[in-house]
Amino acid sequence: MLNRYLSGLLLMVLATCAGPVSQTGKFAVDSVPAYESAWQADLASAQTLFNSLKTYSGPASVESTLTLLNDLEFMLFKGSAGAELMANVHPAEEMRSSAEQAQQAFSNLATELGLSREAYDNVVAVDVSAADAATQRYHANTIRDFKRAGVDQDAETRAKIRALQEELVVIGQDFGKNIREDVRSVKLDSVAELAGLPDDFIAGHQPGDDGMITITTDYPDYLPYMTYAESDARRFELYIVYKQRGYPANVEVLEQMIARRHELANLLGYETWADYITSDKMIGSAQAVAEFIERVNEVADPASEVDYQMLFRRLKKLEPDAIEVGDWQKTYLGELVQLEEYSYDSQEARQYFAYDKVRDGLFTLTQTMLGLTYKPYEAEVWHASVQSYEVWDGDEIIGRFHLDMHPRDGKFKHAAAFPMLPGVTSKQLPEVALVCNVPGGDGTPGLMSHGQVRTFFHEFGHLLHHILGGNHQWVALSGIATEWDFVEAPSQLLEEWIWDKASLQSFAFNEAGEPIPDELVEKMQAARKFGNGLGTRHQMYYAALSLNYYNRSPDEINTTDLMVELMEQYSPFHYIDDTYFMCSFGHLDGYSAIYYTYMWSLVIAKDLFSRFEAEGMLNPEVAGQYRRFILEPGGSKPAAELVQDFLGREYNFEAFANWLSSK
Repeated sequence: MLNRYLSGLLLMVLATCAGPVSQTGKFAVDSVPAYESAWQADLASAQTLFNSLKTYSGPASVESTLTLLNDLEFMLFKGSAGAELMANVHPAEEMRSSAEQAQQAFSNLATELGLSREAYDNVVAVDVSAADAATQRYHANTIRDFKRAGVDQDAETRAKIRALQEELVVIGQDFGKNIREDVRSVKLDSVAELAGLPDDFIAGHQPGDDGMITITTDYPDYLPYMTYAESDARRFELYIVYKQRGYPANVEVLEQMIARRHELANLLGYETWADYITSDKMIGSAQAVAEFIERVNEVADPASEVDYQMLFRRLKKLEPDAIEVGDWQKTYLGELVQLEEYSYDSQEARQYFAYDKVRDGLFTLTQTMLGLTYKPYEAEVWHASVQSYEVWDGDEIIGRFHLDMHPRDGKFKHAAAFPMLPGVTSKQLPEVALVCNVPGGDGTPGLMSHGQVRTFFHEFGHLLHHILGGNHQWVALSGIATEWDFVEAPSQLLEEWIWDKASLQSFAFNEAGEPIPDELVEKMQAARKFGNGLGTRHQMYYAALSLNYYNRSPDEINTTDLMVELMEQYSPFHYIDDTYFMCSFGHLDGYSAIYYTYMWSLVIAKDLFSRFEAEGMLNPEVAGQYRRFILEPGGSKPAAELVQDFLGREYNFEAFANWLSSK
């Protein structure tokens, strides 16, 4: 998941901020006054730049007007992105609250910019006919996004747009906070109810003072328990409370979010929010999204049915009277199927995935492939566990990143790459934080599941995209500032290396220093084929939910009823009473109607991978071209052109369809 900033209407500053090369994303760990002073100073600087852009009356040129706008976009990025990160990761509640105030302030200023006729007129007046292609693209996109923001509406409408945008920022913050802070749990009566769990999990979950064992809905508890626990009743109980996170508070918040976005879309001349938010994506329209969901669902259905029947047959061995597989059972049964049908034991594999070894292996792999060097450095960060690195290309530093990898109270519960600063040629190094919740950091080896390794690789793909794409003059073209439905493709591509034997054996070592055996890798690769169909169809349920909450009038929506209807239509698993997934589906805020982007990107990622598959996973020539044609351009060219540059042709559906059908 890539955390996308300023996800409202002013999309031209989705990835923006500017300053001197020495600037880094520093945050005072304990001092709220120091943090507030810093972000308020940045806000004042941004306001000054905005005033200068509005009142500028000299000759409109690239050097004067666009450079001034670029500096303003830099400050908006710096302020908004930094606040977004702090609101999600800082251990102190008062710091998180201050960061939320900063988010509101910078977002409000971005909205004001997008609605400023004076700023717009000055930008339109710039003649870019003699400028380079990147500048022309930046100029054209900026004008487009001003119009999408509502700049050409009358004064009364612009005032309504501004008010709605400001309200939506607060609504989004409330939605995320209600998820982040709602940690639920079940109580186990005895260690016997941990049967099936790995030894290190059991050792870390001993009875408390009340004699009970607590299992929370945080990922390090939830995922292992749902995968390995033999107690079907306890898994069911944990599933229920997990699917109740954010409920009931987020029912009203979600309804407000949907209604305000619909109203906003109408003001901007669109029938629905889905029509609005898809109009500048690769896919082009909400109707095209609906058609894509149906196409993927149809392609996935045969493989999904095979997968489901394998689960059902295994369930019948446990429960002869069972009539269907429950959603809470799929992960546990899937583990049994992989063990019995493919002889793959994921618990056996965990011993080879200690966090430190995985991290170091990922570093070595990507450094070798992409010609980079990562060097640790001391940075002022938000928590003592955060590790910081510089990225070097030969003798030149090209970026910085931070790893915040382990769970703690009040921290973001999922996994995401949080861009902190954009790269600006000769002015600013790109900087990004990777935030996950994997084992480790507590004195234990931090044994990860293969799925958690996959998550680490995925998020690191976003990190690399932001840094290697961070050498551009224009902030709005820097880093991951590409079409939203392409942005996941580089991350999904990097996941492929966790299945490659040579790559795995370069970092997957057990405590005795032995590499993961050939036989285990081969079993892992065989077992990989199981579940692709089921997983894809369930993803289409998520995509359909995302789309259908936003492709109609709010008056037609009961969020719970529609969720149930769509789960019954798209997911292979039936709805479970008294669960409210939509209340903890954080993407309904940031991604809104466009969760389809994950699968759209995956279609492209599978096609990109076809070159590595044919020419060598560790082929330096292919990796170099991938860096040059896909990662480094950032948003300077349309994504479809980037893919064509790398593949030598337009992307297609074939590799994805083959992946789904392979058994």
